[in-house]
Amino acid sequence: MLRPFVPARDYEQSRQFYEALGFVAGFATDRMTVMAHGDDGFLLQNFYQKDLAENLMIQLSIRDLAAWWQQHAPEQVAERFGSKAPARPALQPWGLVVGFVHDPSGVLWHVTEASP
Repeated sequence: MLRPFVPARDYEQSRQFYEALGFVAGFATDRMTVMAHGDDGFLLQNFYQKDLAENLMIQLSIRDLAAWWQQHAPEQVAERFGSKAPARPALQPWGLVVGFVHDPSGVLWHVTEASP
């Protein structure tokens, strides 16, 4: 299992943002929270460096991207948390259907449709 460390400008706000997108907060301290999405996950840090956050990209692969997008409404989540507006899933030149979501700290998530 691979779990990247993801910076948070506002630790509590970021935790709530990810929970709104379907992640589950697990073990937590005042410095880090384990965030899980099925078998996938990451470590949300109570640490922020602008250059790191705004240059970090992570891919999350979803079995049914259309259903996930409808269920979690990233547009509404972004508006609620003051994040950059997401880009709805679309076929990309490299052959994957990808939706793009920015967290409140500027981290860019590529949310893709999992291959069967």
